[in-house]
Amino acid sequence: MLKAFTLLSSTAFACCAFASAAQADKLQDVLDRGYLIAGTGSTNSPWHFKDANNELVGFDVDMLRLIAKGLFDDPEAIEFVNQSGDARIPNLATDKVDVACQFMTVTAGRAQQVEFTIPYYREGVGLMLMADGEYADYDALKAAGSDITVSVLQNVYAEEMVHAALPEANVDQYDSVDLMYQALNSGRSDAAATDQSSLRWYMTQNPNRFADAGHGWNPQSYSCAVKPGEQRWLNFVNSVLHEAMTGVEFNTYAASFEEWFGVELDPPQIGFPIEYK
Repeated sequence: MLKAFTLLSSTAFACCAFASAAQADKLQDVLDRGYLIAGTGSTNSPWHFKDANNELVGFDVDMLRLIAKGLFDDPEAIEFVNQSGDARIPNLATDKVDVACQFMTVTAGRAQQVEFTIPYYREGVGLMLMADGEYADYDALKAAGSDITVSVLQNVYAEEMVHAALPEANVDQYDSVDLMYQALNSGRSDAAATDQSSLRWYMTQNPNRFADAGHGWNPQSYSCAVKPGEQRWLNFVNSVLHEAMTGVEFNTYAASFEEWFGVELDPPQIGFPIEYK
């Protein structure tokens, strides 16, 4: 009797598990709906912001459109949910969005609450200079020691962050990005420490005015996120992002990268997959 009960229980459990898995097929749910529901922001260029025509644009937006194209062969088959940074995880947990792409830094703590995709961008801190300024690059800044001043957005770790790259520099903190850049423009600082993505975007918007010092540090990965437990959906989004960076959609990814960051990417190497070397 015990063997029979055990067999019956195991069979019932397997059936329940199969039914649960079938119910949790987010990929099929999205396909049946006919459009993607995507969470992102609207106020942070070059990631997600409104352009002159009040259209939502940016690198995050382009990544989401790639996912919609992969689903429906139509990058416009998408409904955007404008969300704040602190709503990214709750909106996934409550199924208000299918996926969130919103310059979300991968951390171990967040990875306990969401499933992260593969990274689609590696962020870091860089140093922006005036193109015609006294210091040509990072080596010149470092050699100047305490003669230079670096402007940075106010943060409890700001001084420590700057000194990781320029140990002797004077650090001026500002409570807005605009004031930080104004300090550089006016000569009150010799360099501005800012996100590499912001640095590149600012340079594309102001050609020949600013320069990249050529040194980056404090790396962090940006990934999209989905609700935990949706493995087939996660696999699909990962496939889209992977092939955007290394395969059939590379031209689309590269065009977006150049538009928002001003950098022309080398095409993926043909032959042995470079990511496994």
